[in-house]
Amino acid sequence: MKPFQDPVGGMSTVEWEALSADRLYSSYRWLDLTASSMAGAVHGRTPAGALAAMPISVADDGLGDFYRWSDQLAPRGLVAPPASGVLVGPRRGYQSHLLSSPGADPVAAAATVLDGLSSLDDVPDGAPRVGMYLDTASVVAFRSAGVRSLPVLLRADAWIPVPDGGWDDWLRSLPSRSRAELVRRERRKFEAVGYEVTDHPLSDWVDVVGQLLTNTEAKYGHSTDPAARRAFLGRQADCMGPAARVLLCARPGEPPVGYCLYYLWGDTLFLRSAGFDYSRLHNAAEYFNLVYYLPVRIAAEAGAHWIHAGVEAAEAKAMRGAQLRPLWLLELSDGVLSDQDDAIRAANTALVTELTGSSSAVRTAWCTTAADDFGITPTEPA
Repeated sequence: MKPFQDPVGGMSTVEWEALSADRLYSSYRWLDLTASSMAGAVHGRTPAGALAAMPISVADDGLGDFYRWSDQLAPRGLVAPPASGVLVGPRRGYQSHLLSSPGADPVAAAATVLDGLSSLDDVPDGAPRVGMYLDTASVVAFRSAGVRSLPVLLRADAWIPVPDGGWDDWLRSLPSRSRAELVRRERRKFEAVGYEVTDHPLSDWVDVVGQLLTNTEAKYGHSTDPAARRAFLGRQADCMGPAARVLLCARPGEPPVGYCLYYLWGDTLFLRSAGFDYSRLHNAAEYFNLVYYLPVRIAAEAGAHWIHAGVEAAEAKAMRGAQLRPLWLLELSDGVLSDQDDAIRAANTALVTELTGSSSAVRTAWCTTAADDFGITPTEPA
């Protein structure tokens, strides 16, 4: 096995896509889109013959801020592994999963991946292997396979369930009548303005979408380079093809005032990005309609049962029916985090308390199944 020969470590595309299944950010096309010169995958077969795999890449300057583990661990008061190591999981998307054949023993799959990580020829001896944005099931499997360190809570990941009955059943599924009425009010405001929403391939609207995304990134203090935004959106359109779709919001005869980029992938509608021309909005809940309410209808019509809404704005998403699932950092090699159990539990508890302390909606939405030993059970606010 030559793990860095291509984005999936030499595995056939057909085999990889069977493993990645509904997981957009572990798909071949997404990994190809985001690959660096030292990106690839480890894979192998369990003793029972099942395939197991995970994407990997050598940590470099191209990793985003939220993927630099030292930047994530230092503010939590934790000693970080050396910065030069191997990132286990996709480089973008804030979603990492242990991949395996259907029905495979997850612990055996985790052990197979750990064996592959321990024998990387192109990585210096002692370089850490760090999984980031892992789901809880993957963390539990790796821990059961012998990983010593506790996982560090990174973010809350929002998943909105979409009932079989579509929009009306989704409204009825919201945790309270007041939240359902909030949604109805925001829909009425949006409709009263006369907006039209149309659905297009991203490839037809890269320039417009790039400028709208730049506006939103600037509003929240991020880089405002529209050329870079357009370039990455263009690569998405090329690599992801017709799966990359944009909803455009405009009044008749006017340029779009907002967009939402999404992917329908398996059983899930993945919300990827959104942007707006804020000077032309009408205070008509444009964001919530374009990014949540219309995607609920699209997902229901397509037979999808989940909307993946990402890691920001936990309270707003919880108010609209999202479940909040923990995402983790886990040192998969035996390194400095294996001796920091008390500090890790304290850091995890502090973040959960911050997330849930001022919001009953977030407390209700927080999902801690199989992770109670990691210090993430919400504490009651003082």
